[in-house]
Amino acid sequence: MKLATLCDGTPDGRLVVVSRDLSRAVAAGATRPHLISVLSHWEQERLQLQALYDSLNAGTAADSFAFDPCHCMAPLPRSPQWLDASAFLNHGRLMETAFNTPPIPKFDTVPVMYQGASDDFLGPCDDVPLPSEADGIDFEGEFGVVVDRVPLGATPAEALAAVRLVVQINDWSLRALGPHEMATGFGFLQAKPSTSFAPVAVTPDELGDAWQAGRVHLALHVQLNGQRFGEPHGREMNFDFGQLVAHAARTRRLSAGTIVGSGTVSNVSRAAGSACLAERRVIEIIDTGQARTPFMRFGDRVSMQAHFDDGRPGPFGRIDQQVVAARQP
Repeated sequence: MKLATLCDGTPDGRLVVVSRDLSRAVAAGATRPHLISVLSHWEQERLQLQALYDSLNAGTAADSFAFDPCHCMAPLPRSPQWLDASAFLNHGRLMETAFNTPPIPKFDTVPVMYQGASDDFLGPCDDVPLPSEADGIDFEGEFGVVVDRVPLGATPAEALAAVRLVVQINDWSLRALGPHEMATGFGFLQAKPSTSFAPVAVTPDELGDAWQAGRVHLALHVQLNGQRFGEPHGREMNFDFGQLVAHAARTRRLSAGTIVGSGTVSNVSRAAGSACLAERRVIEIIDTGQARTPFMRFGDRVSMQAHFDDGRPGPFGRIDQQVVAARQP
């Protein structure tokens, strides 16, 4: 099934079920009007939501309406926890070169992950207010999963079985602030502003064969200011989502609604392009000795949409956002 959250002036929005072709929607109902509540009672709620989804696709759902992704918040506007990995080793190794840092120990055997802010996610068409162009504004195209409760010490298989929804993410970064924060040993804070999400979260079955071995086998098409930037494919993810979720749960329980990200989608082949500016810039440094591509400026726009291998648009809808100057207090 496909789920989205419409903006209604409240922090958690209004949950809707979205048709397979993303053209229609219907309210999920008054009993569980928010996705976080549904996730907390998944086994009780999923059959009712599935029935609603089936009727919507059959054209028999009462009170359905045209679905407009630009009226959406993030599918889960706020979450108990947002954990982001760096599961595409090609990207991680390029970033080591970019920041001139020594290789991360056990990088190919132990996932790298940070805990981000989860209280203020952005919707797919929201402007992205940021304080300064000098901070090195960058986008990062990713995939992610939303899990049910995960017990402490869960195995990768148990963790993968707890995946309830799959999402598409733009994990904004401020590159000029990252090196200092990494050097402190405390990790990211100011370098990671609010994360954005495509309008629709989907159950894994909606991906069909594109959900394989805990990975999203879709190409993420990225455009910057209307120009092709890249379409790296999710199949090259080194750690699968079961491994990532289990890593997060090694010393803690995870609450229903926890989101775990893949990190920037990245492929070894240069022909695939990139899903973030920093990666393109470091490739330019490697190839020519200097970066030519600038970071984003106010007024720049980035668009991201996953696609199936046969060219069909993916199930999440599109992220399409403009960077703007934050209002001064």
